[in-house]
Amino acid sequence: MGIARVEEVEELKDGLMRVSIGPQHPISGQGRILVVTDGETVYDIEIDIGYSHRGIEKILENRIYIHGIVPLERMVMLDTSPITMCYVRALEELYGVEAPPRAQYIRTIILEMNRIISHTYALGLFAESAAWNPAIFLWTTADREPFLDLLEMLTGARWSYSFIVPGGVRADLPQGFKEAAFEAIKFFRERLDVYVDSWIDNYLFEVRTRNVGVIPRDKAIEWGAAGPSLRASGVEYDTRKHDPYAAYEELDFKIITDTSGDSYARGGVRVKEMYVSLDIIEQALENIPDGPIKRSLPQRAPPGEAYARVETARGEIGMYVVSDGKDKPYRVKISPASFRNIFLIEMLPKIEELRFADVPVIFYSLDPWFLDADR
Repeated sequence: MGIARVEEVEELKDGLMRVSIGPQHPISGQGRILVVTDGETVYDIEIDIGYSHRGIEKILENRIYIHGIVPLERMVMLDTSPITMCYVRALEELYGVEAPPRAQYIRTIILEMNRIISHTYALGLFAESAAWNPAIFLWTTADREPFLDLLEMLTGARWSYSFIVPGGVRADLPQGFKEAAFEAIKFFRERLDVYVDSWIDNYLFEVRTRNVGVIPRDKAIEWGAAGPSLRASGVEYDTRKHDPYAAYEELDFKIITDTSGDSYARGGVRVKEMYVSLDIIEQALENIPDGPIKRSLPQRAPPGEAYARVETARGEIGMYVVSDGKDKPYRVKISPASFRNIFLIEMLPKIEELRFADVPVIFYSLDPWFLDADR
């Protein structure tokens, strides 16, 4: 059996060619990027998804509510808690209950730690896409370790926690967690300063990423951009502020935006968001109330329907859950951020002249996750 090619070229008319990048390629991940080019200028981009479709929505129809949390976490293993938070938020609306205040604070802490873990990974890939020093990816991989240790301390797992459940969380903060968290925050804040000084503010990196893949504010809204990709185009929108959940309504934090709308701005927004995440975790730890961490709920949800949304690291995710009164959902529909952000890549050649070498830079500045888009 021959070795499958990871790139294929199809000759088109007028000197154009369609280059297939992926689906087994460092740039594309678990998808395929079809680029129409003359070798330098890009005339069209098509993102071909479906290579990692697992039918999670259908799987949820065959799992009791609490067991549905596990397959949901497979959408984005770096950022599992916001996804399960969205599902749990919809279920709590169906049940007509709210988790206890202490549980809401613990939820916020784990959500922001997941945001940091996801953003560090995204920024490492972004640096590599711009042919930058590979040490950056090693930095971001190593520097998230203290938060993985904290999550293991809290949940018993470094990935795939299944910790946020309907009615609250599975466990309380363990002894010594606060002290370890404050130490991790201090360490990571100093590391972020290093990122900015040696990488983000580096002239060569700015040259490679500024004015590349510019998404104007009106187009970001029209095309449905989400998360940092939306806020980097000057849209001050964050579900944590505009439709608060967990303990966000009781905490003081700002929405990070930029008006440039280019690849550099999208990376910069993520760096600044991690500073904000550290502030949120500190506030939550300092102000967490005493009390129970969970309410008991019956296995069967009342008949009805509910919609919930949550801000993941990649942007807003929405879930629509329909209950027919049984112990399993009748229907779950998921609208992930990556699916919308992938669409942005396809639209960019229509408004901007792109170079072939800019494709990976734009792709990773948007931080799409094929497993998230495919579901």
